[in-house]
Amino acid sequence: MENLLIYAVSDSIGETAQQVSRAAISQFGLSEDEYDIRRHPFVNTEEALIELLESAKRCNAMFVYTLVNPKLAKMASDYCEENGILKIDLLTDILSILSEKTGRKPKGEAGIIRKMDESYFRRIAAIEFAVKYDDGKEPNKGILEAELVLIGISRTSKTPLSMYLANRNIKVANVPLVPEIPVPKEVYEIDPKKIIGLTNSPEVLNNVRTTRLKALGLSSNASYAKLDRILEELEYADKVMKKLGCPVINVANKAIEETAGDILDIMKEKGIHKWIHKDS
Repeated sequence: MENLLIYAVSDSIGETAQQVSRAAISQFGLSEDEYDIRRHPFVNTEEALIELLESAKRCNAMFVYTLVNPKLAKMASDYCEENGILKIDLLTDILSILSEKTGRKPKGEAGIIRKMDESYFRRIAAIEFAVKYDDGKEPNKGILEAELVLIGISRTSKTPLSMYLANRNIKVANVPLVPEIPVPKEVYEIDPKKIIGLTNSPEVLNNVRTTRLKALGLSSNASYAKLDRILEELEYADKVMKKLGCPVINVANKAIEETAGDILDIMKEKGIHKWIHKDS
């Protein structure tokens, strides 16, 4: 059998045509030396397209393409049909059907999906950031590089809120406030507009901490869950937040989504919301 040659052609990066071709070939058990997929990206002129079509004809190659420009797509289709080149147009049919279904015309702009990918990668970077700098880790980096810093005592939803907001492309660091541990100096070095304090009611904290201790198999009589200790921590946190002059949100009986909504509103008011992902 003659080795299979495929031209994967696109007016963008050509990854889709290449991957679809590879996925299809995998169904036939061909070894790597039995086929060759040659990716030809950024083919966005008639001259470049004609040159590739002529090459495909000479080499007896299949022409697999994702051309969002309708003029180029038609040119490729017409040339292949006139010259007996096996072709697969991966976009035209689906664009036509979607246009009919939505009542809209496609933009015909190459590389739009990459813009979506950029948003995806920003979100992943924000999630990794939230994990890396959770619970006050590496304050000399996390606090200074964060777009938002959440502060509060234990069980004020700092970590889940950090992760939720990371899915809005916001790099969040969170810092626990403990009376016996000094507040990291970096908290006082950054723009106070980036800081939001979180608090909770003593009753809710008592219940949540007691439940937490039980889940860990520890005694519910530990100081961590005692009301006097909780009041001490709340008083300490209140003093720190007042010194910073930061907004404070009481998370008692609030869903994560509700508190996150409050935080996003504050960020918008302060003009620090540029990476919020509106569709998430």
